Formats: sequence, C-alpha cells, structure tokens
Amino acid sequence: MLEADGVSKRFPGVLALDEVAFTLLPGEVHALVGENGAGKSTLIKVFTGAHRPDGGRVLLDGRPAAFGSPLEARRAGVSAIYQEVGLVPEMSVARNLLLGREPRTRLGVIDLARLNAAAERELAGLGVRADVRRPLRSLGLGTQQMVALARAVAVDARAVIMDEPTSSLEPREVETLFGVVRALRDRGISTIYVSHRLDELYRLCDRVTVLRDGRVAHTGPLADLDRLRLISLMLGRDLAEVRSDGVTRFSGESAASGPPVVEARGLTRRHVLSGVSVTVRPGEVVGLGGLLGAGRTETAKAIVGALPLDGGEVVVAGSPLRRRRTTAAAIRAGVSLLPEDRKAEGIVPALSVRENIALAALPRMARAGVVSDARIDRLVDGFMRRLRIKASSPHQRVDELSGGNQQKVLLARWLAMNPRALLLDEPTRGIDVGAKAEVQALIDELAREEGLGVLLISADLEELVEGSDRVVVLRDGAVAGELQGAELTEDRVMAAIAGDDRTGEETHG
Repeated sequence: MLEADGVSKRFPGVLALDEVAFTLLPGEVHALVGENGAGKSTLIKVFTGAHRPDGGRVLLDGRPAAFGSPLEARRAGVSAIYQEVGLVPEMSVARNLLLGREPRTRLGVIDLARLNAAAERELAGLGVRADVRRPLRSLGLGTQQMVALARAVAVDARAVIMDEPTSSLEPREVETLFGVVRALRDRGISTIYVSHRLDELYRLCDRVTVLRDGRVAHTGPLADLDRLRLISLMLGRDLAEVRSDGVTRFSGESAASGPPVVEARGLTRRHVLSGVSVTVRPGEVVGLGGLLGAGRTETAKAIVGALPLDGGEVVVAGSPLRRRRTTAAAIRAGVSLLPEDRKAEGIVPALSVRENIALAALPRMARAGVVSDARIDRLVDGFMRRLRIKASSPHQRVDELSGGNQQKVLLARWLAMNPRALLLDEPTRGIDVGAKAEVQALIDELAREEGLGVLLISADLEELVEGSDRVVVLRDGAVAGELQGAELTEDRVMAAIAGDDRTGEETHG
C-alpha cells in the first residue's frame, strides 16, 4: 500500500537514509524501530511530505507519490501522529479535531452546533470522553494525544504513522489506543508504529523493520524475532551488558555517604503538594515514583524554584535556600533539573549543539565579560566524547539531532556546571533502547564514581527499581511510602502507589 523504494536522504555531513526499502501492506501494523539517529524520523517525514528524498521514490498503491507537503500526504490518506502533540492549544477540542474541514452555515460561517456534534461523534468512536468545547490546553497530555489520533484517522486515512504514541498516556489510555489500532487494522487501515517499548511492539505489530545508521538491518515478521535478537539488530553490538528488555542492570552497592546534598522538607502547594519530604545524599540515586499527577514533576520543580510554594523549605548542603527561591539560586547552589519536556523546557532548538551545551556555564567561564572560544571548544568536545553525542559537528543545530542525542546535550549542559545534585525527570522517555542503556549507565557512573546526588523520576517501574538505591512513592501529592533494600521491588512500589499495605504478591493475588 505504501512503499519506500531505495529512498536516500542527506543532510549537511550526515547520510540520514541510505537506499532504504520499506513496504507497508494493507491492514497491517508494522513496527519501525532503531536507535536514535537510525533514520526513523527522517523516513516518517519522507512518507508524510515534510522531506523530499534525494534518491529513490515513495509509492502509494504501486504508483509514484511525490508529496510536496504534509497536507498533500494527508489528502492522499497518509497521516502522522507525533510524540509532541502538534495541535493548537488555545482552540477548542472540536476546532482542533475538524480544523480545515469545519461545517459551515449558508452564510459561510462555522456552524458551532454541527462542529461540536461531529467532534463528539468522532471522539466517541475512539472511546474518548471529553468536553469538545474546552480549550485543548485544558486537557491532560494523554487526552490531547487521543485528540491528535482522532484527527489523523478522521480524514479517510489509509495509513497512519504513530511516533511514540503512548509516551504521555496512562495505562487505561494505552489500552484505548491499542483498541483503536486493532480497529483500524480490521478496517484495512495500515499503521506504522514507532516505539521503544518492546512490550507494545510484540502485542500489536505484525512485521518489523529495523533501521541502523540509515540502512535497513532487518525486515520480517516480528513473531520470528525474540527480544534479544531484536535488540541486537538495533544496536549492532555485543549485548553482554544489556538485558533482553534493553535495561542496563546497575552494579555495585550505593556509594551514598555524608550529610544530605539536598533536602526537601514539607513542600506544600495547594491542590498540588502536601508536605512532601525527600532527601538525597552524595553518591545516591533516589527514585521518585507514582502515577502521572501524583506530584513527581512538581516536587522536582519546587526543589529548583520553578514552582512557588505555600510552605516547606529546600536545604542544599546544609544551607537553606532563601524563601524567595529562583532557579538561578538553585543552580548557583549546585542543584540542576533536566526537565521532562526537553523540547519545550530544555533545548534551544535554533542554537547549535555547542551553544546548547555551553549555555549555562558561560557566566562561570567569562573573564572580564569575555569568554574564550578555545575554552568553550574544550568543554564541548570533552562532553561530546564522554557522552558519545552523535552529531556531524558541534556546530550542527541541536533540533536536527535524534531525541536521545538531544537528551545527552541537556545532560552535558548541566554536568558542565559541576552540580552537587541532579534532578532527572523521565530522562529516558522517548529515546531508543541503546540510548536508554547509555543514559542509565551514565547516571550510575555519576553517582557511584563522582559522588553526585541524583533524584530520578520515572514512570517505568523496572527502571525506577533497578536504577535507584531508594524509592520514594508519591500519591495524590503526598508521600505514600519509601522503599529500599529487599523491600524495593516492582510489586511493593505498585502496592504503595495503589495504597495497599499488603505485600506485592498478595496484591496481585
């Protein structure tokens, strides 16, 4: 139904796609996987008309299809849903859903009654309940993602491309999404499914194509590949230190010692946080668990002064931050936050890799207001080597990098500040299995070998349990429990999240 026939795409200094062959059959769910930088996003953009291939061609129903824009691709029946919801937050849900195809009155104005009724029908068909008159921004990320999905399939789509569609969804919403994908398959609509979550791939997908360094490493039925083989194809290297689910096991005992490097004492904000206390010592990785909305991100932002508080205090290396705290004060004290949304709150997309890494450290590197280019180059080159950041050069725009490499650039920016404590909010979300293992190993190294205190926020229970010395569980903005040692298991964390005092085994029984 949709095909890439020897497609190549080159950017300055980078061959992103090298004669890629890809075939999407009618009514199939086809997994597209690979490390960050493997070429997945570029291939998607070629299919949707955002990029023109430099070589090869795209075929739709066996005929050449030279889409000049995403609009042309949508009109031909090829739609995409991206990890970052590309809708208009100030508009209503209904306006977003029917943007460009609004029902109109005889006078040519939008018929709001018909618009809202049509939007409600389309959302109901996907099992989504929402007030279609509300601004999109007032909804949770998960519901916004489902609105984007409804918009993509509501234009007589024949192929839907989903790029990390579950990254912001709750478990209930994930099941709804899976039901929609299966319903599309039953209607003969094809899906290209991009995800780093292997469980999802094996539950949903019929076939898989593995990209590595811009080339096809494998195509075939997913059922014929076990997980270890799939990861091996993606990474193209020895898997001795990577488990079959792509998570590196941390080794060694906690190196935590001495007085706390950062303490949050009784952090309180109305309707958000209720007396949250967290302590992180040098060399310790403390996990912060809980469901979305439990207060994990809010706790991290409160610690660095990005969320105003009604009560509580933050103490860094024994010294309280002043009451009118700011992020600048927290950074000066040695506490840095790598935010959950790297696009909106992290990278500066129009700047280069070099400029993004050096950004926070520039004031410290200045001499009489002047910063030496050579000094910046030494700093940037050192972190690019250490973190294995893949870029054509330090001067490449950061928004041209893969998600995993953008995440490494942000890590480099804050490590350049020589922090005492690093708060990491979903540091591996939306990055592939290889980059995920590298980031996790780096976190372990920073704590164990350099004595950095780390607060790790993750929705991935396995990552949280295996990567942390202790886990503090939040529920409804308050601390629901703290687990360490033999008690620190996925079952115990889930029981604490659920508010169940019984053991994990009893809970599951």
